[in-house]
Amino acid sequence: EPPRLMILTYNPPNDADNEPITLIGKGIVYDTGGLAIKSRVGMCGMKHDMGGSAGVLGGFKAAVALRTPRKLRLLMCLAENAIGPLSVRNDDIIRQYSGKTVEINNSDAEGRLVLSDAVAHATKHFDDCKLVVDMATLTGAQLVSTGKLHAGILANTEELERRAVKAGLLSGDLCYPLLYAPDLLKKEFNSKVADMKNSVKDRSNAQCSCAGHFIESHLHPDYKGGWLHVDMAGPGTKAERGTGYGVGLVLSLVDAPGYNTRS
Repeated sequence: EPPRLMILTYNPPNDADNEPITLIGKGIVYDTGGLAIKSRVGMCGMKHDMGGSAGVLGGFKAAVALRTPRKLRLLMCLAENAIGPLSVRNDDIIRQYSGKTVEINNSDAEGRLVLSDAVAHATKHFDDCKLVVDMATLTGAQLVSTGKLHAGILANTEELERRAVKAGLLSGDLCYPLLYAPDLLKKEFNSKVADMKNSVKDRSNAQCSCAGHFIESHLHPDYKGGWLHVDMAGPGTKAERGTGYGVGLVLSLVDAPGYNTRS
């Protein structure tokens, strides 16, 4: 099936003054790694690479059912990273929706590409967009950074970072801040033929943060709102099954009834 960017909108039944929130999920329904193919063992379990979209979809659906007094948008980046005659090749140069060009040096770093288009779309076309939250099983490096139980988060303000950690504690979907240093880490994506590469040069230099900053770099330049990145590769899976991580975190972040206070 061809890829899709699915967009859903929830307008609360009564006028609400709460800031609208845009939820974005990585929905790679299966990830072979593309032409930079994963190993026989490493490919197993890649049906879980849609965990980010599953988390935000579940949270969105529950928030609607609870009649949350806040406008919500949901964008799901749905695709398969497969092998075929139209596969993206390492050394290809693509133009993202943001207008920036990307040199592909790892076709197995595909999640950041689809998420970058989604954040660019949201921040360009939604004038009332005040907060963008993207969620993804983005990197194996997340497990090294924050472990199997805590998602790694990047936030463009300290207030938002604290808000996310609190939401994790309230909901049980735990998260912990990653190094936020876009100006120091952007050099990892330097390219001689494009605006950037899609994978880092030095995998030992805050790789998980770098992946998130790649997405951040595609926010519309006029966008002045909040951005929260949630890499939940670790807590999204346990014993070869999906955990449902993200539903509670979303409900707490959007202040859904019953999820904004500790019982």
